[in-house]
Amino acid sequence: MKFVAYYRVSTQKQGLDGNGIEGQKQAVQKYLSSLECELLGSFEEVESGAKNDRPQLAAAIQLAKSKKAILVISKLDRISRNASFLMQLQDSRVDFVACDMPNADKFTVGILALVAQRERELISQRTVAGLAVAKARGSVLGNPNAAQAWKTAIKAIREGKQRFAATALISIREIQGTGIESLNRIADCMNKRGEKTARGGRWTATAVKRVLAASSD
Repeated sequence: MKFVAYYRVSTQKQGLDGNGIEGQKQAVQKYLSSLECELLGSFEEVESGAKNDRPQLAAAIQLAKSKKAILVISKLDRISRNASFLMQLQDSRVDFVACDMPNADKFTVGILALVAQRERELISQRTVAGLAVAKARGSVLGNPNAAQAWKTAIKAIREGKQRFAATALISIREIQGTGIESLNRIADCMNKRGEKTARGGRWTATAVKRVLAASSD
């Protein structure tokens, strides 16, 4: 197999100090070391995830196309938080693999792309809601906008939890697809994959149970 690697960081500082890129390279090298393959080239880019103008990514895709190689990235979010852009990459007919989810199929990737797009849209909404709450706290009692501000903030938090559960469920279903059903073993697999809970902690059987319960609501 032949591969072309693509690395991206979203800020100039990350690009300059190399920390973000280095972590991605280590993940890709670890993945490729388990395969009999050839790395034809590597492309690096400093670009915001919200933008689609990526000359280095375009070059990586072109090389992969011409050599019938596979585009390899460390994580799916290294491609973009824009769902339509990820779909555009799929339409280019270039095979690609993400080291953090090597078994993801087109259906899975499509779901994650939509989740990522929704996340980017809600960031702006949560910012606005947070400002409204802060303003409400500093206002006099009886402000008619305070109640609505709290409702907006609570709604944003609830949607964030639902979005996280949807993303985590994909990973849990992948693990279950291998025949693992025990909640403790699923939690162990999630931790070994480096995935974190909504609060950034380690997975437990209880945390897995909550995600599965939320999916059945």
